[in-house]
Amino acid sequence: MGILWEDSFTVFLFMTVIIAGGAAFMAGRSLAMKWRPLIQPILYMMLLGLAVRFFHYALFQGDLLSVHFYITDTLVLIGISLLAYRLTRVRQMVTQYPWLYERTGPLTWREIQ
Repeated sequence: MGILWEDSFTVFLFMTVIIAGGAAFMAGRSLAMKWRPLIQPILYMMLLGLAVRFFHYALFQGDLLSVHFYITDTLVLIGISLLAYRLTRVRQMVTQYPWLYERTGPLTWREIQ
């Protein structure tokens, strides 16, 4: 039992990072493509965190009502979804408005002077 994982590192890596993280990445990308506000990926990842907690409970006999591990799983998912959201938003801004913005890095853009 660690600070980040309840059962083992492999269960945390497989369930939270790979499976749920993939869903979080796709959700963040999708929300950015639809020009949704930044709060929506955060709210959706709070719901996905509940589902991940249930899967840890149902498949690996984890604690269903563990607030600590819910927060841990949810923060990981929020981070992944916000990364996807920002990557997509940067790509949108520099491709849809090439006369206004230029890419300055993978997560940033700036106005063309």
